[in-house]
Amino acid sequence: QVQLAESGGGLVQAGGSLRLSCAGSGGTFSYYAMGWFRQAPGKEREFVAAISYSGAITYYADSVKGRFTISRDNAKNTVYLQMNSLKPEDTAVYYCAARSTVVASRQANEYGYWGQGTQVTVSS
Repeated sequence: QVQLAESGGGLVQAGGSLRLSCAGSGGTFSYYAMGWFRQAPGKEREFVAAISYSGAITYYADSVKGRFTISRDNAKNTVYLQMNSLKPEDTAVYYCAARSTVVASRQANEYGYWGQGTQVTVSS
């Protein structure tokens, strides 16, 4: 089973950038499709981005397309979320998730492993 740990969150001004990292351990990282989700206060968890096991296929929510980039380095057991042009509405706890198949998904209930989350706050 894989364990996940996010890092890289913080406070940033609108228009700024952050890069989130999610380190995996305890499993063969390259066997997992990975996703990023977020949850703002009072809202449901929502899909942000996903990537297939090889990195060849990526999916994005419409709200982040063109601003966020998901990538992975299987040699380092890490998946990244580069976030540019951040907006106050991007404020949320960001979670990475792993799915024990090679195919990425936009559905949170298809991911069996989750990290603890990292807070991203964007000030206006």
